[in-house]
Amino acid sequence: MLKSKLKKVIAIFFMSMSVISLLSGCGAKTETTQKKGPVEIEFWYGLGGKLGTNVQDIIKEFNSSQKDVVVKGVAQGSYDETYQALQAGISAKKAPAVVLLDDAQMTTLASKNELVPLDSYIAKDSSFNTSDFIPAFYNEGKIKGKLYSLPMYGTTQVLYYRKDLFAKAGISADSLNTWEDLFAAADKLSNKNGGNTSVFGWEPMYGADNLIDASFSAGGKILSKDGKTVTIDSAAWVNTWDTFGKAIFQDKTMRIHSGGQGWQYWYDTIDDVMKDRAAGYTGSSGDQGDLDFSKISAHVQPGFKNHKAAPVASAQTMSIPAVTSVDKQQAAVEWMKFFTSTKITAQWSMKTGYIAVRKSATDDPTFKANAKKNPQILIPLKQASTATAPFVDPTGGKITDTLTKAADKVEIEGIPAAQALKQAEVEAQQALDDVIK
Repeated sequence: MLKSKLKKVIAIFFMSMSVISLLSGCGAKTETTQKKGPVEIEFWYGLGGKLGTNVQDIIKEFNSSQKDVVVKGVAQGSYDETYQALQAGISAKKAPAVVLLDDAQMTTLASKNELVPLDSYIAKDSSFNTSDFIPAFYNEGKIKGKLYSLPMYGTTQVLYYRKDLFAKAGISADSLNTWEDLFAAADKLSNKNGGNTSVFGWEPMYGADNLIDASFSAGGKILSKDGKTVTIDSAAWVNTWDTFGKAIFQDKTMRIHSGGQGWQYWYDTIDDVMKDRAAGYTGSSGDQGDLDFSKISAHVQPGFKNHKAAPVASAQTMSIPAVTSVDKQQAAVEWMKFFTSTKITAQWSMKTGYIAVRKSATDDPTFKANAKKNPQILIPLKQASTATAPFVDPTGGKITDTLTKAADKVEIEGIPAAQALKQAEVEAQQALDDVIK
């Protein structure tokens, strides 16, 4: 009898200990759940200087505005370096949750199913108010009926010139109605001593973008109307590129900075203008945050004689790599929603000169007041209203690559435009034929 009671006591003791242990375990799990912190995500972007500082400021503002998401900004050397790092990250399945891409990069990745379609996230969140986005920028993210990106900011290439040097030469910016006018002004503004140019009349920013813009403004097209023929070796292209090549290598009224790491060529070009080595340059609307407008002013790009100006206006976009986990996808969407809000896109535009992606940004009281004091911020908006949409490369970037290589040949190596563009056309046509077969 005694043994029986003892067994019962022991059994009750162990049962009690089991219940206590179970309850303790539940308490530990609850405590762990309660301690679960915000979702941390990385945002990769290829912006330096004041642009990079402005991005970090907005990241801090976002992180302090709520407790569910923490964004860590990771600056890359340039747009291209961001893309290269992203491709490696996707292969290793260690990509950021959000990345800043240009139109061609985004299109290429979307075509490979390496980006997350955003449609379902947008559809269930009415606060996005997609009708308020500038249609041209918003629609860049649509590939085959699906939305793969949101525009972070719009950009276009405008003219920046030294007000004092223009005045000293007796040239009014209002007289720059055609590219012919600008080339003539560059000749007059140049200071050439003994064959050496100490002050260049103009400096196009390195890369194919300036040359493509000018070609569009001369009536040039990349593809025929039916989309089956590459037309980059037409007279409109050859004559335009030859005009720049002649100004650089023969007349020595223009100069191109190239090479170096990251954005070095960009800094060198702006330094020339700020330090009296050039009277002006063609550069991004986003350069405005790094310019001194007590010395410099802005002007829209002109067209060539008998042609309307048609430079490209495009958006740099934010996308989510497909390898991103679902919880980080939602966190990424919250960050994208914040950056594209009316307040932030207006703030970004005022500080950088890039184009706000929402129509309502221009109605923002702070933006209106700022535009009165700094009218140059309206120049990109004015140009974008009549600009050309970015080229959507059906070959996944191969046609664009041929133009990039051709531009280097003309602007850096001094090769005649007819030769460089003919070779580019042959390569581009082969790439196009492979796609449309």
